Amino acid sequence: MITRIFLVVALLGLSACEQVNQKLGLEDPAKKEAKAEQEAKAVGSACRQSGRAIEDCYSIYAWLPKAGIYAGWREMDEYMRENKMETIAPQLPPPEPPGTKKKKKGQEAPADTDAKAEEKAEPEKKTEKH
Repeated sequence: MITRIFLVVALLGLSACEQVNQKLGLEDPAKKEAKAEQEAKAVGSACRQSGRAIEDCYSIYAWLPKAGIYAGWREMDEYMRENKMETIAPQLPPPEPPGTKKKKKGQEAPADTDAKAEEKAEPEKKTEKH
């Protein structure tokens, strides 16, 4: 009886092994590479459909393989030419590449603070009327 319970528990534990490994970042390198390639092709297709240049896609999505982005971009280009489709203008701005810092609402660049100071100084100057 105890061995049966142990076997059932072991089987349940092993069936979720792939999910646990994925959460821990212990994926099979071949599967991880295949997944990245598929994502890169999808991104390349989306970039072409939105009219974005291939170089822009490379810089925005630098963590994806360039070969996959190009393959997706080229496939979508052929598809759009065959079906005489127009590009679709993106509604949202492109995402920032990883590693770039976003500005907070209260923070401004140093160059902007100089311009703000000049704007504040101008209204203080008043001309005298005689």
